[in-house]
Amino acid sequence: MSRVCELTGKGPMTGFNVSHANNKTKRRFLPNLNDVSLMSETLGRTVKLRISAAALRTVDHRGGLDGYLAKAKDAELSPNALRVKREIAKVQLQA
Repeated sequence: MSRVCELTGKGPMTGFNVSHANNKTKRRFLPNLNDVSLMSETLGRTVKLRISAAALRTVDHRGGLDGYLAKAKDAELSPNALRVKREIAKVQLQA
């Protein structure tokens, strides 16, 4: 399973552990990913995604999954999230 947020594209970063003696050893900073089920009001069903805690807060701030995906850039979204975004847009066009 890849360690990349499906909504923001946030992934692992690299850096150093720095000891008191200023010795540096390489390390990875991993994003805080959570498996969540988000409700889509337009589709009337839940969508399972693996997103970062920061993305979850942003989804709440923008008024849910539909509001977040409406403003999200396609380049940052995973194929699964992009498919959900297209489904939502299709349903909103029909209504």
